[in-house]
Amino acid sequence: MILLEDILHDEDWSKTVNSLAREFRDQHRLPPIHQLGLVVSSVEDAARSLEAQGIGPFFIASGSPVLWRERGQERSMQGKMGLGYHRGFEFELLEPGEGSDFYRQNLDPEGRIVVQHLGLLVRDVDKWADRLTMAGAPLWIRGQLKIGPVKVDFAYMDTVQKAGIVIEFISWQILGWRFKPPAGILESVGRLEKWSGKRSISV
Repeated sequence: MILLEDILHDEDWSKTVNSLAREFRDQHRLPPIHQLGLVVSSVEDAARSLEAQGIGPFFIASGSPVLWRERGQERSMQGKMGLGYHRGFEFELLEPGEGSDFYRQNLDPEGRIVVQHLGLLVRDVDKWADRLTMAGAPLWIRGQLKIGPVKVDFAYMDTVQKAGIVIEFISWQILGWRFKPPAGILESVGRLEKWSGKRSISV
């Protein structure tokens, strides 16, 4: 189990993050780390704690993915997430949710924030998922989120045994065009949520 508190205040933060699953990522020539996927018992509580440390602000939303296929079986998944940034990396806060134990199995009994997965931005999620599957690290979850004109494809790979952590491939699109999620916009929405007093929106 990798705890955020154990690495958050390292002097060379970027080097510490990039050391995670380094051998596995180099072996398979994976893209750079974009995101740390963090499992928490409460997204709002974790966001407040991290924001008090100067991290974020976090954009928080709840809802259901339009696709959540786990081990080949489609499920109805309901969850909540928060997105924020810290020193060049995206932080994704994730509650256990309903309909799957995928996040719940990584909850820390003491309530600490667990680094569950590393998110990598790619152009073609399925291409990269197939590549790792052929290398013996099969697809765990294939999913898709939609927020207005924005579509996010993602694939969680079963890499825990080989890499020590889950690897996720992520692709953002707007009206069919792929793009990197703009930190400034997400942070602005997070500030607006804080100002309004409503820390989570339904999507």
